[in-house]
This record gives sequence, C-alpha cells and structure tokens, in this order.
Amino acid sequence: MTGGGGSGDGGLTGNTVPAWLTRLAQSAAGMAVPLPLRPPAGGGRRAAVLILFGEGPGGPDLLLVQRSPWLRRHAGQPAFPGGAIDDSDGGPVPAALREAAEEARVDPAGVQVLSVLPELFIVRSGFTVTPVLAWWRDPAPVEPGDLAEITAVARIAIAELADPANRLMVRYPAGPGGPAFRVRGMLVWGFTAMIVDRLVAIGGWERPWDAGSVEDLPPEVLRAAAGTDRVFPEGDDPPATPRRGASSARGQFSP
Repeated sequence: MTGGGGSGDGGLTGNTVPAWLTRLAQSAAGMAVPLPLRPPAGGGRRAAVLILFGEGPGGPDLLLVQRSPWLRRHAGQPAFPGGAIDDSDGGPVPAALREAAEEARVDPAGVQVLSVLPELFIVRSGFTVTPVLAWWRDPAPVEPGDLAEITAVARIAIAELADPANRLMVRYPAGPGGPAFRVRGMLVWGFTAMIVDRLVAIGGWERPWDAGSVEDLPPEVLRAAAGTDRVFPEGDDPPATPRRGASSARGQFSP
C-alpha cells in the first residue's frame, strides 16, 4: 500500500472504457440485494462509496484505502473511499468523487462514472450506502489525504483478490459471517468484502476456493473495529496532520 509519505503507481491511461468493465457496470447496476442489506422503509443516513476500477501492470484493479487506527470507529479497516452525503453534494455521485479526492487524492477529472449500484443498508451504523462504479481513465499517483483518517492507499489487482489463497470466510461475533480477503497485509472484510465478492463473481474472475473454511475475526481486528484498540491515550486526540480539504471523518460508516 501507499503510506503517508509515498505516491501510488499511476498505472495505465485509457480514455476508452474496457469492454469487461462496461459489461460489469451494466450487470452490477441490476444486481440483486440480499435481504439483510436492503434499506428499511425510510432508509437511513445517506452515504456513498467510490468503486474505482483501473488498469494497472497486473491487469484490472480496485482502489482501496485503509482507515486510520486512531479513528474512534472502524479503526484500521480497509474500505472503498467514501462517506456521508452532504446536502451540498447534490447526490451520491458528487459525494463519492469528493470523498475519493479527500481521502486518496483522486482527481475527479480523471474518473468516468459508469453506473450507480443499488443502495445497501449497514445495520450496525444505520447508513444507506450508494456504491458508485467508475473507470479511472486517467490514473495518477495517490496518497492518503489526512493521516489522522487514512493511513494508506492501494490499487489491488483483481487477480490478487480472486486468488483462492487470498480468500476466506470470517465469523462475526454477533451473527453469521461473510467473505474476506487477505491482500497486501490487510484483512478486507465486512461491507467492503461483500461488495468485492459480488464484483469478482459478476465480472467472471471468481476461481474455486474453500468457502467452507470459516475463521474467527482476529481479536485485534475486532478491538480496532470497536474503537477499543486505539494507540493514543483515552481522551487524547489523534495526531494532527495538514489538511488540504474538508474532513470526511463524518463518514466513518464502514462495518
């Protein structure tokens, strides 16, 4: 992953949307939403995430960020760039692009939005999330926008995510588990992993893997997600870093 002091690989540039991504965007826009993820009547607090596909040296890839261990909720979790939709955004697409710019320094001018996926509800946080699927037509180096919120940014090749050696099921303490991925020293789980799992399947990249082997979430992951494993003393603020844009800490909704 790209940490606070580095810059990400710009990857390959292409103004033409690849045929595989056009097909994926069309299929994903109509994908069925599992009952537990369907928004309730009246919805919830609105949020958006950017599912940004690029084409790198290793083939198709996805942009993920790793949330800071200093956050009071969902610390240390890998996720898509995203957060709460502000009234000034005008909708999920502008919100997703704004959050990606704030969190990972993604230039919206180099991004082409292809489809808006069905809304998904996160029971734990009460957010109704709109995934926005896009093509990174003009990729550029990326980096964390605010180290108090995002510690690393990475372009993860789909081939890595589809590798059976990197796939597993995890068990949640309060209920049934779900898919997860071990990549680049990260454990991708929860809401983000569920979306990645569906995209890998819809895109035709899925390879046979052992979905019957279920592991408990590591204790350190559970503590961080619950906000009980922070590295600063109780009551202290996380380390301050220079900010170039408005904070998206209001959008800490990852499961």
